[in-house]
Amino acid sequence: MNIISIQGNLGLPKYKQIILSIEKAIEDGKLVKGDRLPSVNKVCLAFSLSRDTVLLGYDELKKRGIIYAIPGKGYYVKSVEIAIKQKIFLLFDELNIFKEDIYNSFLKNIGKNVQVDIFFHHFNAQVFQKLINDGNGNYTKYIIMPTNLTDIVNLIKTLPVNDVIILDQTNPSLRLYPAIYQNHEKDIFGGLLKAKSRLGKYKRLILIFPGFREPLGMKLGFEAFCAEYHFESEIITEFTNREITLGDLYIIPNDRDLVAVIENARNQNLKLGSDFGIISYNETPLKKVVANGISTISTHFEMMGKILAEMVIKGNNVQIENKSSLIMRNSL
Repeated sequence: MNIISIQGNLGLPKYKQIILSIEKAIEDGKLVKGDRLPSVNKVCLAFSLSRDTVLLGYDELKKRGIIYAIPGKGYYVKSVEIAIKQKIFLLFDELNIFKEDIYNSFLKNIGKNVQVDIFFHHFNAQVFQKLINDGNGNYTKYIIMPTNLTDIVNLIKTLPVNDVIILDQTNPSLRLYPAIYQNHEKDIFGGLLKAKSRLGKYKRLILIFPGFREPLGMKLGFEAFCAEYHFESEIITEFTNREITLGDLYIIPNDRDLVAVIENARNQNLKLGSDFGIISYNETPLKKVVANGISTISTHFEMMGKILAEMVIKGNNVQIENKSSLIMRNSL
């Protein structure tokens, strides 16, 4: 018990004194990897503390990866890296250039002494469930990208409510959690509205919307815009050897479909920006130069990563809508 020191006049919560005591014992070499900590009951009796107080201290160390628990046996030292003050569980849907921008911006702004473990669920509910279950209780923060997966709200609710942040897409079922998100319905409506002066030369607006990974808000915003401003429209699930008609304007969320449309247009000897048009979703450096410039509707992914880091650092319990903009280029 000589590794733990509790004083009533420090003005520091007693669970934090437990944490600091164990950190100092590791730093001084009194505790090494694999050593067993005093049991919760012994600490309670020695310092007249409640179980909740001791468990709060131990759980904080567990979340940071410094100790681990063996049910029925006790707590043991897992790592002597006491400099790690935050251990973050980051769950993305998939790795692409947009997620890479968010991730790199987050790492740049989160500061030192933070360990970030990144995982991917690949739009698979079973993988999502396993990753959440395996990570539960082992991190100080859980940053979750739920995308459009269904029946996962109750699973997210198993995590410590004050340690969860929702990323990229949210919904009314997750309104109690802080979030940095895109409003896809508003973004596509607003982007098309800003482009309205150029849309008049097109006969039909066509949204390529497979509907598997794409947020439903894209479809709803597109439909609302076309209905309000009386544009002839069509929604297709795929673009496969489809003939492009003069006067068509394609709104394309997926970059594979973007390539297919451009290739078909070349085969038909159609000129982009005059014979037909394209608005792509999500900005990338290549879209500045491909086909003399592709117009995009896009949120600012680096800003999303920066705001996410600020939310973790400051503990902000807010929902923030990340800004989106239309970038006009020759394809429109």
